Amino acid sequence: MSAAYIMIYTLERKIQLGASVEQCWDFLRNPANLNIITPPDLQFKIITNVPEEMYNGLLIEYSIRIPGFGRQKWLTEIKHIRIKHSFIDEQQSGPFRFWNHYHQLTEIAGGVVSLDRVTYIMPYGFIGTMLHSAFIRKTLDRIFNYREQRLAQLFPYVY
Repeated sequence: MSAAYIMIYTLERKIQLGASVEQCWDFLRNPANLNIITPPDLQFKIITNVPEEMYNGLLIEYSIRIPGFGRQKWLTEIKHIRIKHSFIDEQQSGPFRFWNHYHQLTEIAGGVVSLDRVTYIMPYGFIGTMLHSAFIRKTLDRIFNYREQRLAQLFPYVY
């Protein structure tokens, strides 16, 4: 009898934005804005019709091109919304075994700190761990670096 091989990973990013909590929340609450902060080479496309404002239980299906793996469909559910503060998008089906993305806004002097914390588990056991080390973590870092750059352009923070 063999034990299951599971590695839990976390990716966390914080950025200071030069906008009010209301301005940042107005941007984040619209699911269509995810396209603005996703690298163009991923060819991100929302498949389902989405409202202008997310709500608890909202299911969003989209497709994304993962280099070396082709197009992948991804279904997420929006959960635990705390208006102007935080929410979670959690993968219901997609390329990961588990994906939980926590978004939080915290007001600071002159702006907001935006926090992204993703907890995820790769599929395929040991093979998934090898893919993570060789490719997936670098890809996720690139995606979240792009996200930070775009948010900084949209809401520049003046030090």
